[in-house]
Amino acid sequence: MTHRLAPYFPSSAGRTNRDLPLVPANGAGRSRLEYDFPGVLVGSAEYDEGPTGATVISVPAGARTAVDARGGAVGQIGSYPFNHAICLAGGSVYGLAAATGVSHALLESTEGRASFVDLKLVSGAIIYDLAVRDNAIYPDTELGRAALENAEPAVRIGRVGAGATASAGKIEYSRTEFTGQGAAFRQVGDVKVLAVTVVNPVGVVVDRDGTIIRGDYDESSGERHHPDKHYEAAIAEGGLPDTAAGNTTVTAVITNVALGDVELNQLAKQVHSSMHRGIQPFHTSLDGDTLFALTTDEVELPRSPETKHGRLSLNATAIGSLASDVVWDAIVEAGR
Repeated sequence: MTHRLAPYFPSSAGRTNRDLPLVPANGAGRSRLEYDFPGVLVGSAEYDEGPTGATVISVPAGARTAVDARGGAVGQIGSYPFNHAICLAGGSVYGLAAATGVSHALLESTEGRASFVDLKLVSGAIIYDLAVRDNAIYPDTELGRAALENAEPAVRIGRVGAGATASAGKIEYSRTEFTGQGAAFRQVGDVKVLAVTVVNPVGVVVDRDGTIIRGDYDESSGERHHPDKHYEAAIAEGGLPDTAAGNTTVTAVITNVALGDVELNQLAKQVHSSMHRGIQPFHTSLDGDTLFALTTDEVELPRSPETKHGRLSLNATAIGSLASDVVWDAIVEAGR
């Protein structure tokens, strides 16, 4: 995976989808994560001309969903409480079309049945990956459809799918580095958690030992610095760094544990909050972070003593702790 400094074209005009005969590609990425989670498939596709892409988490039987959106530049579509697929894409607001393509493909899979009970629901979120390339190619309906068609019980990791041109450490344009798409899976007993994330933040990617592994790279010294140093120095001098606008980390976390609606929403909040350990800073005014938490409701855990409201238990906290760990693994994989 190439991590050379990302060039920045923050105000350039370039070619769009209508200017080229685009053909969806299915990149191999840096590695491939296989997992054992029946009923959950992941596919990705790219336009190499961007490069930009889309990643689809497909749950054909459907899954209840909670959405946690933070930061000052959120871009999403659907946000349904139940979904048959989640589409993550590049292309900023234009890339929302990829989710529509997934929806159209799912309609065709029903042979045109469109009664209320036959509707296939798709939610999605996008990253801003336009500034690091000199064109405006975006994931469209055909690319979303292609990503769904490529779905399998595995996730391609690296500069593939929605992470094809993701980058991090945009405290200053010149210190930006490419990241990509990351994933991790863990099973504890009957409990399963799969995480897929596309890391495209203002902040840097931080490993578990505190090492900055991607972003804010000083080419002259070969070192990566914590953004706090730059912010403190700039504030002391009466200004701020030339931080790049247009960033977002989008994530999907899927578990098979049955959780109530309140618990599922709390899981989404807990896991999303935990991601600041691997991305610093996170949820800034220049980020539009979105996390989808899904459950296939297959495994019932013993219930802990509930509150007098009868809605809360420690199950969401326990699963949230496990899922937070899995997501950190996925973030690190995106930054390697």
